[in-house]
Amino acid sequence: MSEVKKIATRDSYGNALVALGEKYDNLIVLDADLAAATKTGVFKKAFPERHIDCGIAESNMVGIAAGLASTGKVPFCSSFAMFAAGRAFEQVRNSVGYPHLNVKIGATHAGISVGEDGASHQCNEDIALMRTIPGMTIINPSDDVEAKAAVEAAYLMEGPVYLRFGRLAVPVINERPDYKFEIGKGVMLKEGKDVTIVATGLEVNESLEAAKLLAADGIDAEVINIHTIKPLDEDIIVKSAAKTGKVVTVEEHSVIGGLGGAVAEALAEKQPTKMLRIGMKDTFGESGPAKELLEKYELDAAGIYKQIKAFM
Repeated sequence: MSEVKKIATRDSYGNALVALGEKYDNLIVLDADLAAATKTGVFKKAFPERHIDCGIAESNMVGIAAGLASTGKVPFCSSFAMFAAGRAFEQVRNSVGYPHLNVKIGATHAGISVGEDGASHQCNEDIALMRTIPGMTIINPSDDVEAKAAVEAAYLMEGPVYLRFGRLAVPVINERPDYKFEIGKGVMLKEGKDVTIVATGLEVNESLEAAKLLAADGIDAEVINIHTIKPLDEDIIVKSAAKTGKVVTVEEHSVIGGLGGAVAEALAEKQPTKMLRIGMKDTFGESGPAKELLEKYELDAAGIYKQIKAFM
């Protein structure tokens, strides 16, 4: 059997920007001295006149992007999630969110899969922060195919978008002819009758693998990919919850305020359902290899299987 192709979504981000740069001359990329890590260096090489290195000044970068957007440009601000969502939160809120400007935020190195960079750089709070900003669209793609589609969709829509990318190479699971990306629309990956697994980002593949382990125990899990956390596709989640009666959310993010929070809010209002939230449980991460961290915090397939089995 051939080895599964794995690509980090931060690489997908850089490659997507180059492809879009060839089609749209109003696309501008800004970076905060991290072009090599965020993979926007490939855009800088292709279009040096449309790449702005703002130095280690993320808040200032967001302000520059806001100014560019007000002149009709489509700026993509690029930095680690910890800095793009954390350090620059006030500027994102007041300079981009409040005037509802057409700024796109490419946040790489999100979650504990940043690995050896440690707790200070492992942003498990960014989705929660961005969800609170009125009018902010939040996209967390599951693989290379989805990430590239998300970047183009973000460019084409009007308004602020937060795009979340990872450092760890993840399996390509959406490489099929019928794949279609649509902002705000969840994707049914596997139908089931016993429990609904709602996953996002790199946890989509881990959830699919966990569903195989559950199937061996006679548990038929439904798996839904929620790449857009805001606006949330409530319809697909509510419909599935009504069918299975049990919902599990899986995210490489805090269980507070992220996908789990968004799904819990929707179900509480529209379809009260027994629920389990899998993610970082009110704790900081730590330094270590990404795969070992995912295993320790039970965010790999085996850990997800274990938690769902106990929940059932």
